Amino acid sequence: MSPRAGTRTGTTPHTLAFVESPVQLLNVLEWAHARHAPPAREEPGAQLTLVVLSPNDPMTRGQLRRMAELARDEGHTVRWEEARGGTAAPFRTIGGLAPMLRRARRVVMGDPFSRYVQLLLTITRAADLVVVDDGTATMEFVGQLARGERLVRWHRKGGRPGPRDVLFAPVSSSARRRLTPARGRRVEVFSSMPIQDSPEGVTVTAHTFAWTRARFGPPRVTKGADMVGTSLVETGVVDADRYLEAVRALARAHGAARYFAHRRESADKLHRLAVETGLEVVRPDLPLEVIARRGPIGRTVLSFPSTVVHTLPLALSGTDVRVAVCDIDPAWLTDHASPRAQGFLSGVTGTARDVHRLAAVTPA
Repeated sequence: MSPRAGTRTGTTPHTLAFVESPVQLLNVLEWAHARHAPPAREEPGAQLTLVVLSPNDPMTRGQLRRMAELARDEGHTVRWEEARGGTAAPFRTIGGLAPMLRRARRVVMGDPFSRYVQLLLTITRAADLVVVDDGTATMEFVGQLARGERLVRWHRKGGRPGPRDVLFAPVSSSARRRLTPARGRRVEVFSSMPIQDSPEGVTVTAHTFAWTRARFGPPRVTKGADMVGTSLVETGVVDADRYLEAVRALARAHGAARYFAHRRESADKLHRLAVETGLEVVRPDLPLEVIARRGPIGRTVLSFPSTVVHTLPLALSGTDVRVAVCDIDPAWLTDHASPRAQGFLSGVTGTARDVHRLAAVTPA
């Protein structure tokens, strides 16, 4: 695929969307489907140019390419940017996107915490800004926006700002102001997360995975249990040994056979997990919501606190699949975990709808 594959020259996009992960791309497709579904709130076929700010991680890139194919099947234009391909890549990417940003009437983004996205927000003149789900981070974004706080990812909050944070602070502050509704500027949050502290003037639109359900499935449901992985070890929140012990105990208690790896889980950890637990490690080529909807999927899906405890019940609505979430024991947290980690993870579990809540497992 060329860096500009799918680009239509000479067009002025009504809507410009920026994504950096497969889930963000999926949620842009869901937003576009919800916006154009009858009764239409906008003219059919309104132009959507979807810009992929590609990361370097091979698994993420592979999922993004698969999702880009689905986006083209839906009639959207996809522009692939090698946004991290060397020192000059950010300057080349931002320079190439600047004219489109200035012309766009609406900008859709998946990660308002992204420095790339925050920098792009300083260029756009769009009157409509839309934030689609980027997992549980959306809950934190909305809360920080309502409280007027600086935009910081939940697992980093509580630590001292580093030199890069200080250097980037003016851009981050500018992005936060751009994401605050004002006269002539509308802000929408398209989310399947429980939004409790919606900022004044922000429109919250329910994300129900209607496109995923219409496009895939219903799945074949098997008798066993499947398990969903998490990147809490990779982000420094949970101790690796404690995590593997918990996975082993949970799989044994519920008879799980497969472990769907998170795209950010390290190969070394997954190899160790497979050896020590006997689980079949599956690296999905699409977001888990799509994988589960296509099936086959276990009658019980086990998860630790993560985005899927909110999204899978929606994607699997109308099936017999039960989503069960296991709490994180405070003893599993690392010494480097944010002071907010335990409270945030408990909130993720406590606010989930249509899930069965399990107590934290006690490793043997």
